[in-house]
Amino acid sequence: MKEKRQLDVLYQISAALVGKQDLDAVLQQVVHMTAQLIHSKICALLLLEPKKNELIIRATQSLSLNYNRKGPIPVGHSVVGRVVLQKQAIQVADVTKDPLYAYPEIARQEGLKSLLSVPLMISGRIIGALNCYTEEETVFSKEDIQLVQTVANQAAIVIEHVRLVSEEAQARLALETKKAVDAAKRFLMKKRLFTEDEAHRFIQKASMEKNKPQRAVAEAILIAADLENTPETA
Repeated sequence: MKEKRQLDVLYQISAALVGKQDLDAVLQQVVHMTAQLIHSKICALLLLEPKKNELIIRATQSLSLNYNRKGPIPVGHSVVGRVVLQKQAIQVADVTKDPLYAYPEIARQEGLKSLLSVPLMISGRIIGALNCYTEEETVFSKEDIQLVQTVANQAAIVIEHVRLVSEEAQARLALETKKAVDAAKRFLMKKRLFTEDEAHRFIQKASMEKNKPQRAVAEAILIAADLENTPETA
């Protein structure tokens, strides 16, 4: 019965993640279903900020303001930091007594005891961690660890996919903006006898004054150019 429930939850997680493009929705789905999977009081997903070498809580099903306001967690001196550095799951019997745990007072206030933390990895590269807390001191079984790690692996793949889709969309937008701005500059240089620098400054200034993106300004210029080139009909 237990195995069937676990398989059902894993199936639900897989089905929920497939096709999602909203990263926040993906992360919330992960923490809610993982909490159900191993009866965790609080489940949190943290993503790594490599430049700052710290972990940021990006999703949790906890309603606790104290827990949700936890700040960035340094990789160099924290329990979850060890997960990132060692790239393997770690469990702590009592976080309130572990010297590496960054927020023991919040843990006491929220009644948190044991922690299971597993890495989120893609192609051997660490991108974050998935934390599960229990109210009572718990020894997580090998099965529990494998289940949570399976969820983390699925989540890592989807997170990376969403990021790539976002980056591709941004790259397309940048390219389309450049094409429009370049075309608008050519028009201004030909019809208004601007230099390239003057045309560029004209578009920049109009963008700031009208509080519109440069692409919108450039497209307005190109529409005006089309109107100028359209012959009048009787």
